[in-house]
Amino acid sequence: MKKTIFTAILAFASCIAFAQKDSGFGIKGGLNYGANGDYFDSAAQAYKNPDSNVGYHLGIFGKVGDKIYFRPELIYTKTKSDYENNSLDMSKLDAPLLLGINIIGPLNVFAGPSLQYILDTDYNGITLGDVEKDFTIGLNIGAGLTIGNFGIDLRYERGFTENEVTVIDTNGGSFIGDRIDTRPDQLILSLSIKL
Repeated sequence: MKKTIFTAILAFASCIAFAQKDSGFGIKGGLNYGANGDYFDSAAQAYKNPDSNVGYHLGIFGKVGDKIYFRPELIYTKTKSDYENNSLDMSKLDAPLLLGINIIGPLNVFAGPSLQYILDTDYNGITLGDVEKDFTIGLNIGAGLTIGNFGIDLRYERGFTENEVTVIDTNGGSFIGDRIDTRPDQLILSLSIKL
């Protein structure tokens, strides 16, 4: 009996491992949980950590390789960070260039740089200047499960360099000269379908 169950488990794991080896492309989407960097108050010469919040992402991906694979992605990401009485909304294009390895059965791990292009920043009731760098680089590292054409992964993303935006106008407030670091620091949960 134990031998039959063991054989069935091995056969099932082999089928799953074979199914995920195919190269291809697909769509993905999911939720982000995290925040951007610190808020620097010019008057108090202090900084405030933002509260984490939920955002979302949608995109496409490609996959080339079998046991070791390359997976480029192009993703539209929307994030939100809460700072005391207000919040910073940011939208960006992310292009992770991931190198992964299939560990066993449906389990895989991956890591790689993420090229990030900031499309828009919005802080309610406050006018922000331009972000210092529209284009930045970060890091993605994570793990996932792939069963047939469906996948789920959890990854951590962190920007490498500070990328600040400055407050240039407020509606009667005293925040002019304050700075916000737009660098992401988040957990990303994604569902994907290979087409």
